[in-house]
Amino acid sequence: MERCSKMKVIGLAGWSGAGKTTLLSRVIPYLLGRGLRVSVIKHAHHEFDVDVPGKDSWVHRQSGATEVLVSSTRRWALMHELRGASEPRLPELLAKMGRVDLVVVEGFKREPVNKIEVHRAANGKPLLFPDDASVVGIASDVAVETTLPMAHLDDIKEVAELMLRSAVSVDDVLATASAGS
Repeated sequence: MERCSKMKVIGLAGWSGAGKTTLLSRVIPYLLGRGLRVSVIKHAHHEFDVDVPGKDSWVHRQSGATEVLVSSTRRWALMHELRGASEPRLPELLAKMGRVDLVVVEGFKREPVNKIEVHRAANGKPLLFPDDASVVGIASDVAVETTLPMAHLDDIKEVAELMLRSAVSVDDVLATASAGS
């Protein structure tokens, strides 16, 4: 497959323990093997750190810096402290991303972006899709009665294809968000 001409976005949604991260860790190498560049935005529900307490970047954040960028010969990371401001919505975060072929959003269940629901029967949780109109496909380890496109969790190629077919242009997401504000 040739690379997407526009940067696209697709969400992965599901209950904790459904295997979203595990699935994504298998899909990303498949997509890379197809010549696509992939980035991920992960929503965290709790306070988290990407650096170690006591290290310089942590000290700078604790001292009150709004942003701390850490850079090395291997990677860079930008941490932005909200300092009481509202959590940014998904479109604002997408606007900050470097250009790639596909951005996969893990979490952000309430954001109106196309999502593939990851469902594992052993998790014992109900499906999200009957109540979430943004779910456009399902990846599950059991058959689900639905007209939505489906893929088995272990069929990485089909899950990846489902994600690519369901992805929407980031520009469209940003335009819709700015029209609504």
